[in-house]
Amino acid sequence: MSLDHRLTPEHEELRRTVEAFAHDVVAPKIGDLYERHEFPYEIVAEMGRMGLFGLPFPEEYGGMGGDYLALGIALEELARVDSSVAITLEAGVSLGAMPIYLFGSEEQKSEWLPKMCSGEILGAFGLTEPGAGSDAGGTRTTAVKDGDEWVINGSKCFITNSGTDITGLVTVTAVTGRKADGRPEISSIIVPSGTPGFTVAAPYSKVGWNSSDTRELSFDGVRVPLANLVGQEGRGYAQFLRILDEGRIAISALATGLAQGCVDESVKYAKERHAFGKAIGDNQAIQFKLADMAMRAHMARIGWRDAASRLVAGEPFKKEAAIAKLYSSTVAVDNAREATQIHGGYGFMNEYPVARMWRDSKILEIGEGTSEVQRMLIARELGFAS
Repeated sequence: MSLDHRLTPEHEELRRTVEAFAHDVVAPKIGDLYERHEFPYEIVAEMGRMGLFGLPFPEEYGGMGGDYLALGIALEELARVDSSVAITLEAGVSLGAMPIYLFGSEEQKSEWLPKMCSGEILGAFGLTEPGAGSDAGGTRTTAVKDGDEWVINGSKCFITNSGTDITGLVTVTAVTGRKADGRPEISSIIVPSGTPGFTVAAPYSKVGWNSSDTRELSFDGVRVPLANLVGQEGRGYAQFLRILDEGRIAISALATGLAQGCVDESVKYAKERHAFGKAIGDNQAIQFKLADMAMRAHMARIGWRDAASRLVAGEPFKKEAAIAKLYSSTVAVDNAREATQIHGGYGFMNEYPVARMWRDSKILEIGEGTSEVQRMLIARELGFAS
């Protein structure tokens, strides 16, 4: 395939639109919301009106008829300014709506996707459990058939967009049976918000992503119709692995945006800050730091766009997605550290965006598959058993 990842005129127009929105709307508001740990409802509503939550979905379901590359472009531009807003979009689209679009019934798509594409409601992705972490196959939440209903019991943790005022549903993985060898059969089931027995805990106290909603969920005899099964019974684990593969591209785009945002803020600061009679950017040591930061962001961008282009073209992309996620999350942490260093004491002050970026960067090496898991996936694609 071609390695030319320059944007089409349509994608470039989208990039410019989201860039302007991020700087004109998000940047002036997010600092205060972040420090108060408040969810950015007004910003999210505006994103819904812009069609950002519907970017990769067909118009028949209320989407914009775009593709995964378009989603990545929007995520990168948002994360250049703030990651809480970017992860709200990422989770709402690739984790909330995408399972229903890819695997749901026509009835499920018609009921849920238009409201998610418009930003009227958010969907969440209930996979991770307190005792499982990266071992998604270690699911202990259960769903048992009782007449025409599923009865769900268990818990989930670290679930994004699960407890906001506009959260409409959580799609959860649950053990619905056992295979002949004793291994669990895992299925995916939609649980609407407000269902009796479905409890959403208070928000976590987090190091970063403070304007993003993250909670623990519990299910105590939760009853939902059998029709809420997403896709085939027993195929939930395979479905969510596909969702995670795609989601890694989205997280890579977000991480690239954070890395680029560190470059943007540091270049500006290096030109404005004077010490010893000259701008600190006149010092070669600072220039070299900035050059390395720009290089890392550029290569991360090539990585996620390559993986996204393969996905859009219908080509295998698992290895490229893992590489992009691993590399971009690493350079996001590296750039955030260097940006803080360039800012000196001011980099440790929350009034400066780089302090927020520093706090937000580390989770990128953990969420959507840790860096260790990415290396396992890459090695597996190279032909090694793990």
